[in-house]
Amino acid sequence: MHLIQLFLPLRDNDGQAFPRALYDEVRAALAERFGGVTAFVRSPAVGLWEDGEGDVQRDDVVLLEVMVDHVDHGWWVSYRKGLERRFRQDEVLVRATRVERL
Repeated sequence: MHLIQLFLPLRDNDGQAFPRALYDEVRAALAERFGGVTAFVRSPAVGLWEDGEGDVQRDDVVLLEVMVDHVDHGWWVSYRKGLERRFRQDEVLVRATRVERL
């Protein structure tokens, strides 16, 4: 079993909030494809990273999670690229972690 986590930004590079409908569409699509999704949207996480010039960048993000038996890497790469276009990002973090259901 794998836990897939998607980190979606709350704002674009100009600081404008993305419309709620955009997140609703992603959540609905994931729920339909995988039979469920968990969205952590009330308390955004804060992502910090150092860019290529040594400056610290910050993003407030929401986290969406799905659990899958098998990771279809090709599908996820394509889906991530689509999210990057929709959210106008250089990169959207999508990660998979092997988990054990207890």
